Amino acid sequence: MNLDRRRFLRGLGVSLGLPFLESVAPLQKVLAAASPAKLALTKDGRPMRMAFLYVPNGVNLARWRPTGQGADYQLGPSLEPLAGFKNEMQILSGLDQQHGWAHGDGGGDHARASATILTGARPKKTSGADIRLGISVDQLAARHVGDQTRFSSLELSCDGPRKSGGCDSGYSCAYQFNISWKSENLPVAPEANPRLLFERLFGSGTGAEREKNAQARRARQKSLLDFVMADAEVLKRQLGRNDQHKLDEYLTGVREIEGRIQRAEKFGPLPEPGRVAPVGIPESYEEHMRLMMDLLVLAFQTDSTRISTFLLAHDGSNRNFPQVGVSDGHHNLSHHQDKAETLEKIAKIDQFYASQFAYFLQRMRETKDGAGSLLDNSMVVYCSGLADGNRHSHDNLPVILAGRAGGALKTGRHVHVGEHTPMTNLYLRMLGIMGVPAERFGDSSGVLAAV
Repeated sequence: MNLDRRRFLRGLGVSLGLPFLESVAPLQKVLAAASPAKLALTKDGRPMRMAFLYVPNGVNLARWRPTGQGADYQLGPSLEPLAGFKNEMQILSGLDQQHGWAHGDGGGDHARASATILTGARPKKTSGADIRLGISVDQLAARHVGDQTRFSSLELSCDGPRKSGGCDSGYSCAYQFNISWKSENLPVAPEANPRLLFERLFGSGTGAEREKNAQARRARQKSLLDFVMADAEVLKRQLGRNDQHKLDEYLTGVREIEGRIQRAEKFGPLPEPGRVAPVGIPESYEEHMRLMMDLLVLAFQTDSTRISTFLLAHDGSNRNFPQVGVSDGHHNLSHHQDKAETLEKIAKIDQFYASQFAYFLQRMRETKDGAGSLLDNSMVVYCSGLADGNRHSHDNLPVILAGRAGGALKTGRHVHVGEHTPMTNLYLRMLGIMGVPAERFGDSSGVLAAV
């Protein structure tokens, strides 16, 4: 066979959105197939949803923390925008991500904050291609229940994706710009462009054109897959053992695409979103976030997915916030050195983010879902991977758990779960509610029954 292997595989990489063979890092073997999950439904037969929203750089703890325990609690000033949702959420104190601390690895707390928040795993300190972390809670859930929807999960961001290069004190950008991980070597890049997200969910064009375009796209993908699989088998016979192994891993990605096509066909015509496609990324950060939130609500409402992550900004982000009178960069401000003026600016940023979360919860609450609302039938985690940005602390993180999960969660409370409780204990509880069989996850020490 007279074939330039690099050119052949680069061609596949461009066509399929996958890397060509010689740049593929060995993937972690996926978890062994477990028994099928019990379908996660509420008492009235509605599907359960799970979402994670991440804010960067920690918070002004004195203004963020609530006072009082149980149902008799008062929101901190930074969380005043959430006053209308007190009875539909829990504020959780005492949760840690111990792998966020240096433990001899030196600087890089922002990279470790993003990397550990949903994995509870320790990132390998490297700025090269040999990244290693662990599967994230959303992707573990997606492996078990993701076949129930068109998309096993959705990953969103307001930052452009970065999967390579060095970003924070010797850590790869992959750790800092991705909170969702399919395996220990494979982050799931989030989508930041609302138009591309819309077209992914509902197709391109308008009205009947969407389904026609989607069918044509699936037909092209099928023909491409036929070409790939036939020629790959010929190529495989001429490769050494190591390259054969890499090619098998590459083809695993191809088969995932094939599975997505089959799943799209199984669910029939694309849902009608009832709105036109966005034109692109808005100039306003607030409008960008809210547009992505609107699309996420639509994805839940149409049962296009039941699992999502939303990186509002990567940790270490130095964005400024002129809309609330803060012209300084967020990351710079997070090193506040206990200066009152700086802490007040951080509190304004915290309140700004709380306002966006309130917008999302309102959209979830006003969207009917069976006898209740999307919010009633969901679990929504709002959190940061740092508590105090000045100390780069990873203990007693700011965490809110909103939604009633169909009645499985106890809302309207401030709960101190105990000092140094692994945040992964919360995830074990959420996985159980989703019907995912898991005895351990990350650095968990047991199921967090208190919620």
